[in-house]
Amino acid sequence: MLTFQQELCRAVAEQIRLQVTPERMAALDVRRARNPEAYDVYLRGRRFWSQLTPATSRQAVECFLRATELDPEFALAWSGLADAYASSPINSDAQPQLRWPQAREAAARAVSAAADLAEAHTSVGFLNFFLNWNWPAAEAAYRRAVALDPSYALAHRMLSVVLSFMSRHDEAIPSMRRARELDPLCAMHHALSAQTACLAGNHVAARDFARQAVLLGPEFWIGYFQLAQTLERTGHHDQALDALATGERFNKNSKMMSLRGYILARLGRADEARAIIAAFESAVTEQYVPPYASALIYAGLGEQDAMFARLDAAFDAHDVHMIYLPVDPK
Repeated sequence: MLTFQQELCRAVAEQIRLQVTPERMAALDVRRARNPEAYDVYLRGRRFWSQLTPATSRQAVECFLRATELDPEFALAWSGLADAYASSPINSDAQPQLRWPQAREAAARAVSAAADLAEAHTSVGFLNFFLNWNWPAAEAAYRRAVALDPSYALAHRMLSVVLSFMSRHDEAIPSMRRARELDPLCAMHHALSAQTACLAGNHVAARDFARQAVLLGPEFWIGYFQLAQTLERTGHHDQALDALATGERFNKNSKMMSLRGYILARLGRADEARAIIAAFESAVTEQYVPPYASALIYAGLGEQDAMFARLDAAFDAHDVHMIYLPVDPK
């Protein structure tokens, strides 16, 4: 099947008289797995990873690891593993100090196996953005990925995110638009389009993008989270709480709970906000809880000493949510 796909690419190119360069054919070749089962497991891993919940992230890691066992030189599998490791602290409350070396090794293996693979350089970008906190290096990696494969939507999306976090909104918005054009039915593209628009100050567009994300992915929690973010920014606090309540039916993590706590605190419902902080403190004995989550609620309560204490703890833990400090007005 994998050989047939490559032959089909050549046949189509010949029929439409498209000149496929030797370099492009070589790039297509490195994407192939020598073991068809490895490729199948890799695709399953990507599907699990796209849902970005703790359970599906674990399933994705299992699939990617299995693919690397079946074909140790399969660069796409190493790239998928790196992406899953690097993004799990931001989406699944994984401990960043644990995932950091794992993501670093997997990204290195991906680049080593296929130095000209767009996915491999996108994984390097994930590592630099979320864990190394080196945004110029992340930008360079994503730009390299886009140059290698202009049709890779994830690279465009993540390039937009990095540019947005550096307040380069005029550059970020076209990159995100390109991601949506390449994969218009991907709920995550629309959810992060909402974030990009919100950071650029266009709350009307942000709300529309978030609603489109929810429409495309009715069970995709990040769509509801971004909708709540936008509604909170525009003063629609009750609607924001409703969006969070719906999203928490599909994934209840610290990000959702802390935003809820912040909104409750701003509404004067301090006891309910403190109850969420207490829940975080109770959960710490059994699992990693990002300190940034409590810091956000303390910010809503106006308790700056407690907020800075939790931010100090977040820095010491290398809490990936610290990346929001330069851009989140809360």
